[in-house]
Amino acid sequence: MMTEISRAGTATASPAGTLDVGGDLTVNRLGFGAMRITGPGVWGDPPDREQAKAVLRRALELGVNFIDTADAYGPDVSETLIAEALSPYPDDLVIATKGGLVRSGPGRWKADGRPDHLRAACEGSLRRLKLDQIPLYQFHRPDPTVPLADSIETLVALKNEGKIRHIGLSNVTETQLREAQQLVPIVSIQNRYNVSDRSSEDLVDLCEQEQLVFLPWAPIQDAGANPAVSAAAAHHGATLHQIVCAWHLARSPQILPIPGTGSIGHLEENVAAAAIRLTAEEVAAITAGR
Repeated sequence: MMTEISRAGTATASPAGTLDVGGDLTVNRLGFGAMRITGPGVWGDPPDREQAKAVLRRALELGVNFIDTADAYGPDVSETLIAEALSPYPDDLVIATKGGLVRSGPGRWKADGRPDHLRAACEGSLRRLKLDQIPLYQFHRPDPTVPLADSIETLVALKNEGKIRHIGLSNVTETQLREAQQLVPIVSIQNRYNVSDRSSEDLVDLCEQEQLVFLPWAPIQDAGANPAVSAAAAHHGATLHQIVCAWHLARSPQILPIPGTGSIGHLEENVAAAAIRLTAEEVAAITAGR
């Protein structure tokens, strides 16, 4: 199989295949996570704003047409940079953002699922992203002090107003998913999932059964802790991060990896993973952690 190449001679995201988000938004199945285009601790501006915008533009050149962000990244910085770099947006670009966390400093995250906060967060994201409608809006984390139904009903109202196209959930259990599904169709789950942290394994399987998109966050973390990843990297002449991305793609057709970076070189490395085809034995060994 020939690998699709960009104009600059670099492999693109196309070999990963496509996935439908919400049944009507088709994207290449290797996206970009825009958390790392902010400052240290996901706080404030990046060291070089122009470099961050260049990474975003290069992602689109490489066929990436799904970008994941959140109002909490910066806060506000990631969304603002996306609009500055990419607006007006290509017709096929799907931007997913999130609301429900507030920031008080570097590395500090606090849930806020109050209806007033979620409405303000969504409307702020619309302004920063220069969108009339957010293609995929994800509840960033359930707030233990607010009934989940109150938070979700706010998103349903925003959807009915045309400000949100599809609703997703992040950092949830199956029980929380089922509760939300009683109120509105849920099209995606974004939970921590990688070769070392498999606590959402059942949710990956559920997403495959119900045709939901699973967005793994921290997808390439602890790549070197799994010996099968190192073995596959040596066999394919690839990096550990590339093998982990390829494993996500092979693990389930409903997984949409969203590795993030602030470096063009690292971006190109991640996207090239779309063309790596692991054997069934390699996938099984990585999955088993041996």
